[in-house]
Amino acid sequence: MGEAENPVTEQPRRFYDGGVDAAAGRAEVPPDPDADPRIELVRHVLGGQEEFAMQRRIAYRDRHLGELLVPRVTATFRTDLTSVPAFFTWLVPKTGNHLPATLLHDGLIHPPGDPTYVSTEGHVVRRVAADRVLRDAMADAGTALVRRWLVWSAVTTVTMLGGGGTGWTKGRAWYYRLVAALTVVLILALGVLATLDLFDIRIPFNPTQLWMGDRTWFVEIVNGLSAAIAVPLLLARLFWGKDLWIAGAVVGVSLSVLLHVTVAVLAITGLYQAVERFTRSVPRAAAVLACGGMVAALVWFVVAVIVTR
Repeated sequence: MGEAENPVTEQPRRFYDGGVDAAAGRAEVPPDPDADPRIELVRHVLGGQEEFAMQRRIAYRDRHLGELLVPRVTATFRTDLTSVPAFFTWLVPKTGNHLPATLLHDGLIHPPGDPTYVSTEGHVVRRVAADRVLRDAMADAGTALVRRWLVWSAVTTVTMLGGGGTGWTKGRAWYYRLVAALTVVLILALGVLATLDLFDIRIPFNPTQLWMGDRTWFVEIVNGLSAAIAVPLLLARLFWGKDLWIAGAVVGVSLSVLLHVTVAVLAITGLYQAVERFTRSVPRAAAVLACGGMVAALVWFVVAVIVTR
């Protein structure tokens, strides 16, 4: 079934309080469909990594699977909230109105790759279905259209690369793994080559791309942008399958269009982390360098003003 073709309208009441699961010395508090969801988190730091334990369950009534209660066992469940690399949090933050949906998704695939989650109506929820639940739940939580499709496409790509908990045959899992990996590699390679072509930098095995050519910079930018959209769409439609091609298109186009922004953010993030580690390891030297840099900048500024006059 082409899940991605079914539009979802926002229905926030599909989320409700999931109560508390039974444990030693504690009776179960059943879910309450009339109560708002309650997200109660306790922060833990293990090995320098921040994780959170949920004190209450989240309940969600899915359109296809019925009632979903997560986590299955609150005592052992841990989450890092929205799983997104630090340099992408400007695009998808760790928390926000999408948080209930991302916690729900974490609960459905916990432990990682475990396909045994069963809804209260007896539906086994495997990884691809859990990804689809994430997308629909983000819509019900009020997440903007672009953000929820970006998140769904990213987690779908991770699912394809991993292949665990999907129920796919080995052949199908390897096919999807190769398709996702080759799509990302090809788009990155074409993006780098197009950038070199734009600046007329020639390297071995970098022929002028057909859509770039030897044209004015403005025409080459427009042509490159059109290729950044057309090529991923074509790859996704041909190789990602009828149920997942939209995810391939979204990931491919996003990667192509945001390639240079991502590289810039990575560079800035790397520079910041290097400075942070330096100031932590040798604080006195860092303070001396900072003061010297400020003095040098002021002197240079004054000299530049005098010279220009």
